[in-house]
Amino acid sequence: MMATRTAFQIGSKKVAPGSRATIDLPVSVLSDHTPVSMSVHVVHGRKPGPVMFVSAAVHGDEVIGVEIVRRLLRADNLDTLKGTLLAVPIVNAFGFMNHSRYLPDRRDLNRSFPGSAKGSLAGRLAHIFLNEVVHKSDVGIDLHSAAIHRTNLPQIRVSPGSGSALKLAREFGAPLVLTSKIREGSLRSAAAAKGIDVLLYEAGEGLRFDEFAVRTGVSGILRVMRHMDMISAKGVTKLKRAPINSTSSTWLRAPAGGLLRSFKTTGEEVKEGDLLGVIADPFGETETEIVSDYDGLIVGRTMLPIVNEGDGLFHVAALSRNVDPEATIESLAAQLDADPLFDEDEII
Repeated sequence: MMATRTAFQIGSKKVAPGSRATIDLPVSVLSDHTPVSMSVHVVHGRKPGPVMFVSAAVHGDEVIGVEIVRRLLRADNLDTLKGTLLAVPIVNAFGFMNHSRYLPDRRDLNRSFPGSAKGSLAGRLAHIFLNEVVHKSDVGIDLHSAAIHRTNLPQIRVSPGSGSALKLAREFGAPLVLTSKIREGSLRSAAAAKGIDVLLYEAGEGLRFDEFAVRTGVSGILRVMRHMDMISAKGVTKLKRAPINSTSSTWLRAPAGGLLRSFKTTGEEVKEGDLLGVIADPFGETETEIVSDYDGLIVGRTMLPIVNEGDGLFHVAALSRNVDPEATIESLAAQLDADPLFDEDEII
């Protein structure tokens, strides 16, 4: 006979097996005496299994992740969950309420880990999130989007040399898996120090919804949970094509300031010498061409036509030979369009 699972404790609260609850973890009090908390939705399965966290809005303007978590928590599969899911739709409530990437002190939360209980506001929030959520998990998926006025092709970023994370990244099934170095002070860095794999999902634009990015995120999380035997296969689609893999990427930057006319967008393959766009001065007297320096796939770009010299314009990921990125992206898009999971969820 299977032993009864114990309750899951987070903060001062306990969640019984086979139940779910939203727990508010106190973070701070604003200058006008308004309390601010970080809310964690705990789904504690009746049967044993891994503990996974899914977090969004570490940067407060990254609203796509918030919508992904909302849809995830409506999935029928969670009713028979094995293990425990810790869902944090808004980590940085300060930035979220102010439509800002940062905290009120202008610190970047994703450069403030592991934080400190007696440190800055960013350090205290990082400390709470790390100790109450991340350290209690076996694996995590952290949801991001590009900074404001930029957009990203849906992609999973993993740390170099992390075989277990790379396997989960491929199961996730975003169009691209990009190997990227861990930055000091980041959530991935603090989690890696404890041996916890974290997949970083990047998709879409700050302060904007993107249906393709949202659908890719929800489907990907469910696939990872299925791979870890946390949920049943019901409603979880199998990938028809493997993701594109890349181990390096570079930003093409503006050689001059002016008005940018882009001829290429995210998801398009480019060859060395391809014309990506033109920068013109406001009087139309000079034009500077933006030419690709090498072959690759556009995985991010600026959304602003107003650029200064040195601004990042196109983020290009290097590709291995015999890769057909457009076929991979089209296959994923068609599969998501046909997925019954999203029939009632489309963002208009």
